[in-house]
Amino acid sequence: MFDKIIYLDNAASTRLDERVLEAMEPYFFDVYAVATSEFGYSMGIDAKEGLMAARETISKKLGASPEELVFTSGDTESSNMAIKGVAAALKKKKGSHIIVSRIEDFPVLNTAKSLERQGFKVDYLNVDNEGFADLEQLESLITKETALVSIQHANQEIGTLQNINEIADICNEKDVLFHTDATHTFTRVPLDIKKIPVDLITISAHTIHGPKGIGALFIREGTPIEKWMDGGYQEFNLRAGLENIPSAVGFAKAVELVTPEENARLAHMRDYIIRKAFEEIPDVTLNGSRTYRTPQNANLTFHYVEGESMTLHLDMRGFAVSTGSACFSRSLEASHVILGIGGDHERAHGSLRFSFGRYNTIEDVDAVISALKQIVERLREISPLYQKK
Repeated sequence: MFDKIIYLDNAASTRLDERVLEAMEPYFFDVYAVATSEFGYSMGIDAKEGLMAARETISKKLGASPEELVFTSGDTESSNMAIKGVAAALKKKKGSHIIVSRIEDFPVLNTAKSLERQGFKVDYLNVDNEGFADLEQLESLITKETALVSIQHANQEIGTLQNINEIADICNEKDVLFHTDATHTFTRVPLDIKKIPVDLITISAHTIHGPKGIGALFIREGTPIEKWMDGGYQEFNLRAGLENIPSAVGFAKAVELVTPEENARLAHMRDYIIRKAFEEIPDVTLNGSRTYRTPQNANLTFHYVEGESMTLHLDMRGFAVSTGSACFSRSLEASHVILGIGGDHERAHGSLRFSFGRYNTIEDVDAVISALKQIVERLREISPLYQKK
């Protein structure tokens, strides 16, 4: 084993912060009852107070009221709840038309495809070569039958930040509900529901050094939505199932620990790796917007080599990164995001995503660039694509 694994896949999941674990621990061993009303027993009341405090902390970060936040098992459930819940509520009242972008993460994309198989009409919005949604097309696609528009706040692979304000304004003007997946922006990029007329927001703890298996859905007061999971009456009777109180408390602590200074440090590492890659390695393309992207994301294509090979060679040297190569996809398909922004299969297969977190340093960036320089050079020596260049 390596003395140190340099983990650069924080967009997939992050290392738990010890302070988060410390906040969670009492709810495993001391306050382990289910949340009960004020007429219940003491431990249950304490558990409920912990849950309520967590809900207040997280909702405050969005500028929302605690009653507008529903805890879920993560971003996948949150997006399913938002899209399926609104679709069910508005199918007869308004229509069964939904719009999503082509480069959404799978919780949104596959939920839309599931509804499409059930008879809903789904339009997949185009994006430009940097990943920005085509807003003229969005306006043209919205009809009186449109129940919901779902466009991510930032892309999970290439980090492009959408013009969330303008998208929300378009939807608001046309009286259409708007959901955004903010899994990769919550606490990293300002998102205040008092300033932006967004109706539903997906958030999660696993990308900000919180626990896995906990997320939340912001549902603006008055938004029509049906309960889509049968069972008990938890979470304002919108989400059945025993509340995960330790993780909710951990989520809240994780939110508290993110600072503007940390986000600035992540952005510095992002900019540094992009600059160093272009300076030291030839034939590199940046995927996504150079200007409008999340502070923690850099996605680069190293042409004439396979992302799979680079990833494996980096792993052997103690680096963890992700690739858009089909070989690393469970669907065995190249990145739909790179293809969606107009890239070809070669660009997708040669892409690597570097996503930074609290425990990364600028020295990590220097180390991975040094390793990549050697790896790319060696792989290109044996690449038939490079020989034909």
